[in-house]
Amino acid sequence: MSDHSHTSHLPLVIAHRGESFDAPENTLSAINLAWLRGADGVEIDVHLTKDNQIVVIHNSRTKTISGKRLRIRTHTLEKLKSLDIGKTSKNNWTTERIPTLNEVLLTVPHEKYIFIEIKCGIGIIPHLKQVLMHSHLKSDQLKIIGFGFNKMTEIKKNFAQYEVFLNRRTNIGKAFSGKYYWDNLITKLKQSSLDGLNLSYTKSLNVKLVEKFKLNKLKIFIWTVNNPNKALRLISLGVDGFMSDRSGWIRKMVT
Repeated sequence: MSDHSHTSHLPLVIAHRGESFDAPENTLSAINLAWLRGADGVEIDVHLTKDNQIVVIHNSRTKTISGKRLRIRTHTLEKLKSLDIGKTSKNNWTTERIPTLNEVLLTVPHEKYIFIEIKCGIGIIPHLKQVLMHSHLKSDQLKIIGFGFNKMTEIKKNFAQYEVFLNRRTNIGKAFSGKYYWDNLITKLKQSSLDGLNLSYTKSLNVKLVEKFKLNKLKIFIWTVNNPNKALRLISLGVDGFMSDRSGWIRKMVT
């Protein structure tokens, strides 16, 4: 083990869209590969279909993964399930289908975590409640993430038993280096009962900032980290976890 393992805890290593460097993103193959390689958690993206089923896919259309341009919200689960999403991958996986959220939740092992990123609007809330209510997972195994402060505040109101994190990009100007930016954001997170941030990787993240989050009982996760040196830096800063397309490999490199 490296010296970094002697910090108070190792951050969670979360497979970004499953083990997406080696398998088609957001598929059962990528997700199961992540569990096989020891990921602490898996991050997935969800959309709502025409018949109000929750499917696991990043974009609102299927073009990038299937070659066919179907909009998720205007097609049924049955139609979307007819698409083969394995062939566009560099490894040319044989038949892969768009999974449902329920199918993915069934894969999650005991004591592991699933991070569900809401890629659509709040219309998903009642349907998500149904799926999560019937899941075998404990509430602390399920985390909900997403962009949009108002949206995620509404999600938290409806899913108080789960940790809910706001996504933020750090490449949107100089504000991120300003003290008041972070103080104001922390205040807003606490007022909305949100549990912390899921932040894109930035060099401006430092120990003081991570400590400020901890003092306020907020968590901080980082995406997407495929470089071992960046991962080691995040470990030394004490973040709660980071997402990687190569979770198995990066774990071996830093432990």
